[in-house]
Amino acid sequence: MATADNSPTRDFVAGDRQGRARRVMLGLVALLLVTSTLSLGIGASGVSLWSVLGQIARAEAVAPREALILFDIRAPRLALGLLVGAALAVSGAVMQGLFRNPLADPGLVGVGAGAGLGAITAIVLGGLLPLALQDVVGFYLVPLAAFLGGWLTTLFLYRISTSRGRTSVAVMLLGGIALGALAGAVSGVLIYMADDAQLRDLTFWGLGSLAGATWDKVLVAGPLIALVLVVTPFLAQSLNALALGEGPAAHLGIPVQRMKTISILTVAGATGAAVAVSGGIGFVGIVVPHLLRILTGPDHRYLLPNAALLGAALLVGADMIARSVIAPAELPIGIVTATLGGPFFLWILLRNRSLLDL
Repeated sequence: MATADNSPTRDFVAGDRQGRARRVMLGLVALLLVTSTLSLGIGASGVSLWSVLGQIARAEAVAPREALILFDIRAPRLALGLLVGAALAVSGAVMQGLFRNPLADPGLVGVGAGAGLGAITAIVLGGLLPLALQDVVGFYLVPLAAFLGGWLTTLFLYRISTSRGRTSVAVMLLGGIALGALAGAVSGVLIYMADDAQLRDLTFWGLGSLAGATWDKVLVAGPLIALVLVVTPFLAQSLNALALGEGPAAHLGIPVQRMKTISILTVAGATGAAVAVSGGIGFVGIVVPHLLRILTGPDHRYLLPNAALLGAALLVGADMIARSVIAPAELPIGIVTATLGGPFFLWILLRNRSLLDL
């Protein structure tokens, strides 16, 4: 009598999930191409992507206004949206695999709280810096402070959760909650000190936006996020093994401690860079990987690249909605992701309660 592990039915189901994951990947590539094309062609100015491409194909000079809007406003905004969406979604997938919990998100390592505190500090107290330093840092003071705040908070959390060469995931989780509360308290004091203009900046940054996207921001955040997206697929096998537990994973030859360190540092780098250039954008890091786990299963060989594709497409689509609903003004993108992601995620949970053990 064949065991359940060797049954033809089980083999078929496993193969079917891999095939479904590949089909989902192809569909996500198509979705990303469609959303990217629409993002370049849609805007309050009415500039048409096809008109500009037609002028280029006919070797005609593109009108300066159209070239400015398409290549200096929409294109960097699209590039930044792709990078930020992919970074948040992949970071969420890695954290869910590391904590072995499909409801984990990048905020568990303290990067969100630290980045928020860094940004609030720069907005409220940035005017106290010497004028020479303000001139050097300029517009990048808030993104730089946000990145440093998130990175330093994560390193501190990693340090206190590591003892005798072993990192405790439980200590990291509880420490992240404590640091988040502490950062919130300090942020509250700074917000109390802020004036009306600073309060408006704080609100806008906290809700997230791609409105300030420039090629300089893409060049600053892009290499770090791209490096993380290249590194994380090499963690797939280790994260799959970790699903069995740390002990069994170590017996399978997985360097568990090194894998934890790399995972935490990559998540901190990617999320810190994303938050620094876009502000606080919620739900992408938790909804995207969880939805893909339901669709294609928990195999990180497919989960990580699919998360990057879906996260990028989701954020680009949310950005299109944010700048089109009340054009020529625009909504903070965090409002759009929360409005779309919250009810949809709740619907998934209510309809698929039995799948939460994946």
